[in-house]
Amino acid sequence: MAVLEVVGVSKTFGSGELAVQALKPTTFSVEAGELAALLGPSGSGKSTLLLSISLILEPSTGRIVMNGQEVYNSGWTGIDVRRFRRENIGFIFQQHNLIPFLTAQENVALVMQLNGASRREAARRARELLGYLEIGHRADSLPANLSGGELQRVAIGRALANEPLLVLADEPTAALDTNRGTKVMAMLRKIARERGSAVITVTHDRRMIEGFDAVYYLDDGRLSATEPGGAQLHLPRGGSPEAARAVAGGEGKP
Repeated sequence: MAVLEVVGVSKTFGSGELAVQALKPTTFSVEAGELAALLGPSGSGKSTLLLSISLILEPSTGRIVMNGQEVYNSGWTGIDVRRFRRENIGFIFQQHNLIPFLTAQENVALVMQLNGASRREAARRARELLGYLEIGHRADSLPANLSGGELQRVAIGRALANEPLLVLADEPTAALDTNRGTKVMAMLRKIARERGSAVITVTHDRRMIEGFDAVYYLDDGRLSATEPGGAQLHLPRGGSPEAARAVAGGEGKP
């Protein structure tokens, strides 16, 4: 079963002569353990799509199903949107947005406590999660004392705090150098493979998509599996951009 099914989802801002369709009707799905990337220039609709999938932004039309539960069908389906989002979706922002006066562990534990975990249980699970993300030794550090890569790992830990079905990342490497960005993307691949979460990440950096299962291109609000010029972007599981180019050129099979 797909973790996420998006069917004909679109978003229009404004009305009448001032209406702007930022996202044209879009259909795709993501399976458990799958890692998908959204590529495209600025203003192409990537963030609009990601915010719609995350239930932060209400679409204009379409249908969204998560783990078999319909959450949107040309309108919210009666669910408690905030609670459903908190319990089922992890969101990683461009900037870490950590609370500056809380330690790394406390930033992660806070999300667990908001979802009903006791303070002691949240602290234990947060420390375990930071260890899994290879930053357990910095659990008691404040954000001001962490490097850019460490901050983003804590932000990933916060996104994973409630063991979400779906993890969404909006340009998670934008503020990092290539080395740190590569490590963050490797961590997202690890999460998809080992924890079974479906992971969707927006990126403009093609160097960061090696190992992705599927890559989509957004241009002028339209989602496609090909770039302008016809280059195929779908990747076989565990594939690479080079393999995708070979498939597009008829040199192999997906």
